[in-house]
Amino acid sequence: MADLDFPHLFLNGSAQEQDYTSPQSGRDNLEVPERTDRNGQADFVKNGLEAAWISSEQAREERKAVALPTRNGTYIQFDSAIGFDLKTKSFDLKQSGIRLLNVSEDAPDGGGDNAGVITKATIYVPAGKEGILLGKIEKYRTEENAKSGNPRNQGLIDGIENVQEAIVESFWRDPLNLLPPPDNPEWCEVWLRFSDTPDEVITSFQEVCQQLEIFAKDEYLTFPERVVLIIQATQRTLSELMLSFDYIAEFRRAKETADFWLGLDNADQTEWVNDLVARVSVIDNNHSICVIDTGVNNGHAMLAPVLNDSDCHSVDDEWGTADTHGHGTLMSGVVTYGGNIDWLLQSDGPIEIPFKLESVKLIPSPGNHHDGELYGLRTKQAISRAEIENPDINRTTCLAITSDDFRDKGRPSSWSGAIDQLASGAEDGTRRLIVLSAGNITDPQEWRGYPDTNITNLIHDPGQAWNALTIGSVTNKVTIENEELSQTYSPIAQAGQLSPFSTTSYLWESKWPNKPDIVFEGGNAGIDETGFATELDDLSILSTHHKPQERQLSSILATSASTAQVANFAGNIAALYPNMWPETIRGLLIHSANWTETIWNQFYAAGNSEKKNIERMLRICGYGVPDFGKAQQCASNSLTLIAQETIQPFELKETGREYKTKDMHLHELPWPVEALRDLPGETPVTINITLSYFVEPGPGEIGWRDKYRYRSHGLHFDIKKPTENIEEFVLRSNRAAWDDPDGGRTATTSEKEALKLDIA
Repeated sequence: MADLDFPHLFLNGSAQEQDYTSPQSGRDNLEVPERTDRNGQADFVKNGLEAAWISSEQAREERKAVALPTRNGTYIQFDSAIGFDLKTKSFDLKQSGIRLLNVSEDAPDGGGDNAGVITKATIYVPAGKEGILLGKIEKYRTEENAKSGNPRNQGLIDGIENVQEAIVESFWRDPLNLLPPPDNPEWCEVWLRFSDTPDEVITSFQEVCQQLEIFAKDEYLTFPERVVLIIQATQRTLSELMLSFDYIAEFRRAKETADFWLGLDNADQTEWVNDLVARVSVIDNNHSICVIDTGVNNGHAMLAPVLNDSDCHSVDDEWGTADTHGHGTLMSGVVTYGGNIDWLLQSDGPIEIPFKLESVKLIPSPGNHHDGELYGLRTKQAISRAEIENPDINRTTCLAITSDDFRDKGRPSSWSGAIDQLASGAEDGTRRLIVLSAGNITDPQEWRGYPDTNITNLIHDPGQAWNALTIGSVTNKVTIENEELSQTYSPIAQAGQLSPFSTTSYLWESKWPNKPDIVFEGGNAGIDETGFATELDDLSILSTHHKPQERQLSSILATSASTAQVANFAGNIAALYPNMWPETIRGLLIHSANWTETIWNQFYAAGNSEKKNIERMLRICGYGVPDFGKAQQCASNSLTLIAQETIQPFELKETGREYKTKDMHLHELPWPVEALRDLPGETPVTINITLSYFVEPGPGEIGWRDKYRYRSHGLHFDIKKPTENIEEFVLRSNRAAWDDPDGGRTATTSEKEALKLDIA
C-alpha cells in the first residue's frame, strides 16, 4: 500500500455468527376480491381452463395434420381484478411440470396508481397434468381450511378475474408498440425456461426455428432457469413459436446501442502532450482498468505508457482493435488521467499512474455493425477476453455503452442481468467491479426543458444493474471563455447542479434500485435567447483524440465522462488497497458521497416530507457526489472502519424444496471511547453505515411482484438503540434468539408481542 496519513482500518474477523430467523411473519399479505358465490367462482375458473385446453388441443391436431412442429402442453394467462393481487407462486408447481413463466402488471387507464393495476401471470401446463389445477378448484369448492374455516386455495381461486389461453401479448415484456408487425421481421429476444441444463432446450428450439424458417442466432445467454436467444421474427412467427414449442417464457425486442457523438474540436499544441508524457510514470501494482467500448488508439502518446498492443482486444477478431468511432479513446484518456487533463498539461510535476489500461472493442467500426445483438453476451465475451489474457490481475471494468432508449424502466434485462451475473461471480466465483454509465439525454430539444426533462428521461439499459456502480452527471462547468460564444450562449445548468445530460430513475417503480448510485462531473450545454441548445468545448472535459495525427485532444461530455472519472477513482483505490473486495470499493465510493447544498436545493420539493425528499434525491442523483479524498483514506476527524465478511443467509429446508434463513452477523465496533469523551459536550458525532453486497440475479419476469426475488437475499443492517444492551438488541432483531436452546435468557410472551409490534 502507498504511504497514507490515515489509511482505512479493516475489522478482520469481527463478525459473531448466529443462527437467524426474521422476527417478521412470513405470511402473504395479498389482497383478493371477496367472492360471495363460491360455486360460481369455481365454475368460472374451471370453464376458462377447459376452454383453453380445448382450443389448444384443436390447434395441436391441425398442426399435426400438416406436419408442423407442435407443442405438447398449454400456455394459460390469468388476470387479477383491477387493484387486486394474484397468488402467483401457487401457479409454480415444479414437480408436476406446471410452471409459472412470467408475471406482469398492466394499468388499463395508463396510470401508475396501484389501485388501477391488473396483475397478469402466464403459466405452462403439460398435457396430462390438467387435473392438478382442476383438483385445486374442487378443493376450493368443497373443502375448508381446518384453522381458518375459509375455503381451501381461497387466495388462489378468488384472485382470478379472467383466465384464457395465452397469446403473443402474454409473453411480450416490452411496450406493445415495440411488438413486431405481422409481416415485417424484427430482431427479438426469446427467453426459454429450462430445469437442469439448457443444452437440450436450445437444440430443440433451434430445430423448431429451422422447421418454421425463422432465423435464430447460434449465440445465447444463460441465467438461472432461463436462456436467452436472438431471432428475427414477425408477430405472426412469434405466434407460430408459441404453438410449436413448450419452453417459451418471454419475448422482448432486441436492444440497439446509442449513437455516441465523437466530441467537439478542441485542438491543442502537440508539444503540451509531449511534455506531459515525459512526466508520466506507470507503477506496476497488478491492477488494470478495462475499457469496454469502441476500441482505443494506443498509438496516442498519452495512452502508450499504459496500454500495450497485447492488451487491446475485440469481441470479434474480424473487427480489429482500432478505434474508428473515437469514443473509446476519449474514454481511455479520462480513465487514465482523470477529469483534469487541461490542468495536468499546464502543470510541471510528476504524474504517477498506479494501474495499466486494457481495451476490448464491443462496438465495431461503421460497416461492420451487426444487428440483433445480445449485448449481455457480448459484454461477457469482452470481459472474458481480457481475463484470459491477464488472468491474475486485479481489474476494474468501465462500460459507457448503453441502449438508445429507456423502455425497461428499471426492470432487469438480459444485458443488465448479465452485468449482475458477472459482478456477483454467480457462474464462475469471480466477483468483479463494473462501473456503468447511466445513459444520456442526447436530444438538444430535451435540454431546453431542463431540469424537468431529467425527471422524465430514465436510466438506459444496462444502467439498472443492481451490482454495478452506475454513474450520472453533475456539473461545475459554467464559464464560457470563448468571447464570441459567450455573447450568444449561457450555461443551461448552474454550478453544482445536475448536468442537462443526466438520466434518472425518478419514475421507476419503488421495487427497482435507486439509480444512478453517484454523480460526477459530466459537463454542461449552452443555450441562446431563442432556446437553441448545443454542446460547447468550454463546458466539456478535455481528453485524447482518436486520430492524433490530426489533433491530440478532443472533448467528452455527459455520463460517459462521469463514468470514466469514477473508474479512474476506483482504479486508484484498488491500487492503494490491493486486498479490497470489489463490493468494498463500490461501497466506499458511495459511502464517500454527499448531496451538495446546491443539488439538494435544486430538487427539494417544499410539499414533501423529509423522507419523500430523500427518496426523490436518491432517484435523481443517487447518494450524491463522491469525495475521492474521503474514499481514499480517513481524516483526523473522520474514521472509516471496513468489515469484509462472508455470510450464508439461507439454507435448504429438510424437505429439499424450500429455503429458510440461516445466519446473521453481530458486530461490536471498537469505539474510540477516550477520544469521544475528550470532545466538548455539544460536539455532534455522526455514524454512517454503508452495506455493499452483490445479488445473484434471476432476471426472468417470474415472481417480480415480490421485489425480493431478483435481489436474492436482501441483506440489511440494524443498530442497537441507546437504551438497549446487546442482549435486548439481539432479541429484538432475531426470532431465533427468543427461545435459547442453551438455557440462556428467553424472551417472555409479552416481550415477543411487544417486539412484533415494534417491528410492524
